[in-house]
Amino acid sequence: MAPRTRRRFPHAIEELEIEGYKSLGRRKVIAFRPLTLVAGVNSSGKSSMMQPLLLLKQTVDAQYDPGPLQLDGPNVSVTSIEQVLSKALPESARSRGFSVAVTTADAVTKVRFSKNSAGQLRVAEYSGYFLPGQTEAVAIREGLSHSRLEELIEPLLQDAGLSELYRQPGARMSVVRDRFTLAPAVEYQQGPRTVTMSLGLSGRGDISDIASRIIHLPALRGNPLRTYRAAAVDLRYPGRFDTYTAGIVSYWQNNKQKGELQQLRKDVEELGLTWKVEARQLDDTQVELLVGRLPQARRGGARDLVNIADVGFGVSQTLPVVVALLAATPGQLVYLEQPEIHLHPRAQVRFAGLVRRAVARGVRVVIETHSSLFLRAVQTLVARGVLEPDDVAMHWFTRDGDTGETRISTADLRSDGSFGDWPEDFDDVYLESESAYLDAAMERAAAE
Repeated sequence: MAPRTRRRFPHAIEELEIEGYKSLGRRKVIAFRPLTLVAGVNSSGKSSMMQPLLLLKQTVDAQYDPGPLQLDGPNVSVTSIEQVLSKALPESARSRGFSVAVTTADAVTKVRFSKNSAGQLRVAEYSGYFLPGQTEAVAIREGLSHSRLEELIEPLLQDAGLSELYRQPGARMSVVRDRFTLAPAVEYQQGPRTVTMSLGLSGRGDISDIASRIIHLPALRGNPLRTYRAAAVDLRYPGRFDTYTAGIVSYWQNNKQKGELQQLRKDVEELGLTWKVEARQLDDTQVELLVGRLPQARRGGARDLVNIADVGFGVSQTLPVVVALLAATPGQLVYLEQPEIHLHPRAQVRFAGLVRRAVARGVRVVIETHSSLFLRAVQTLVARGVLEPDDVAMHWFTRDGDTGETRISTADLRSDGSFGDWPEDFDDVYLESESAYLDAAMERAAAE
């Protein structure tokens, strides 16, 4: 059998590196696969691994320039850089700040944040690609001198055929900031005016574009509402995805996208939540979300629909997850925090099938989970041959009891879905709980 060729997408993250952020003091790297699973004990650093990416996302999403980072936003909410700098590091190392780097199919882009002399957040260094044809990332630091920039950038300008920019009268180089990116710029005289031309980004490995495409659903997805805002389907969904759910369903209906609607209804029925989802446009801005009152369809019940606020909490919490998996495009990253919340154990198992279908379409899915049932269901799909083992990465997070530093163990699945020992396994906890119950029941029976 010929080896399978995995589809590669230019803007899909293949590795994520974090250093100096919360419990991730020393450099931590995790691989991203089509399906990336993140598990571990509470407060072990699972969310901290993804939060720097989400900080970048909400900074790009902002309608104004919030500075180097928008700290307090819909995806991550902090009020000071001190709250995110790793306390697992000594003060001397902590002063370097924190960094985030992403590796894609053909690029590595990195940004490091620190404090300035006044204790304010700044972009300390940005390593990226600025000109077409650039083969290696170039690191640009805040305050670089003209002479140092000349050493770094002039060869790139020549390779790109743009050396005439540098030869303009009085041309000088400087560094300009755009949110969390730094870029070299050429200043030159054009008559009486001074023109500043930022070299910008080549688009290769553009971390801003990567961050803006992330679909994020936090663990708590809000209380169900009577009405929701209208929304269009797009590659980018600023903020949290759950606010777009009703608008996307309405968009699918209005544009007669029957494939998405039919799959949505099949998916929610497979999970045992409801048999129908429908959006009712109330006006140009408001949408009402209706769902079937019963889990399965019945004769004569075609209009037996109720507002989503009038059914179980599980429907409103899970529907955004299902819609996100269907709305995502090939290569797009969907980050789901604890999608199993409010799901019956049977639904947690079946949810693995929905994820597999998204992965088969090319969607990149990252799931932070506490569900042993969901993980076992993923293993079962691998063992059945409907999910390739090398399409799955499983990362287990623990924390050093003395320093608070996060430790990450990675398990590679075998063709039968099995994996090696993790520092602490869900199955051990389950078996210990079962054993404790049986021992207690037997002792009680003997006493009576």
